[in-house]
Amino acid sequence: MLTQLLALLVPPACLACREPVPRARDALCALCRDELPWLPAQSCPRCALPRPCAPCPARRAAFHAAWAPLAHDGAARALVAALKFRATLAVADLMAAQIAARLPPALRAPGTVLVPVPAGRSRRRARGFDQAQLLARRLSHRTALPVERCLERGGEGAAARQLGASRAIRRQAGRLDVRCRGRPPERVLLVDDVHTTGATLDACARTLRAAGSRFVGAVTYTRALP
Repeated sequence: MLTQLLALLVPPACLACREPVPRARDALCALCRDELPWLPAQSCPRCALPRPCAPCPARRAAFHAAWAPLAHDGAARALVAALKFRATLAVADLMAAQIAARLPPALRAPGTVLVPVPAGRSRRRARGFDQAQLLARRLSHRTALPVERCLERGGEGAAARQLGASRAIRRQAGRLDVRCRGRPPERVLLVDDVHTTGATLDACARTLRAAGSRFVGAVTYTRALP
């Protein structure tokens, strides 16, 4: 009865476009669900782009593999924005469900530990949460892979910001200061919301491998297309 009353007072809305949905349990409206830009199953295992990707942009990256279920476009892009900029935390569970349903077996092998890509301290304070950490926890719930927060960001300020920076600036050597606390897991799966140029994932992977990780993969909800 209470649920029905709430639905009348505050009609359930699509997490992506915020249009009304017929049932409270529907995360997306029919239009957004049908327009999700799913990536092909046979994407490049190194850079997560649809093939052919030559020359592969991840050919010199420190991470061994990367994957994402969706392109960073349309309803998927709107979901990322809803999580990051409107703090619609329910989006993280939808993202985790869609990742877990299609995650390649090679990236969820026994011994794999989920490591969220760290946000800067000022960004966490402004948003009140760390979206990669939240996504990693929800993904852990659905895959039974453990989570370890062993990475942290330094270099607060403009130099640490990736959002809105050009590809050349994002990939400048030493731009990202990523540090590892203690010895990291031997087999890591980095977790983040968006894979854009791969610069942040590369910086995290380099730090992890220098600290002792033997395999570093990366999973994101969306992959930005060229």
